Amino acid sequence: MILASPIEQPIIILLIVVGAFAVIAIVAFIIYRLLRPKLKDENKEQKTEQDYAQEELDRILQPVEDEQTAKEISNYRQYDDEVEEVEEDADKKEDK
Repeated sequence: MILASPIEQPIIILLIVVGAFAVIAIVAFIIYRLLRPKLKDENKEQKTEQDYAQEELDRILQPVEDEQTAKEISNYRQYDDEVEEVEEDADKKEDK
């Protein structure tokens, strides 16, 4: 068995480490190239901000199944709109 001289041993170890990293990098690059067209196909349907917002609201908000509660919410919204109209009219009168 032939042993390398003490000066050559660190160089050989360095070359082995660099070679191992090179192999890992090449394998990662090949995997990236193979998967990239599939990733592009999935992103063809680009969504707008409104689509993302609607998906998030659908995920967070739950539909109201109780009819009476749904009516109360609807009435609250109508009442809120009426209050806003009255406040706007009051602001207009103050401006005059």
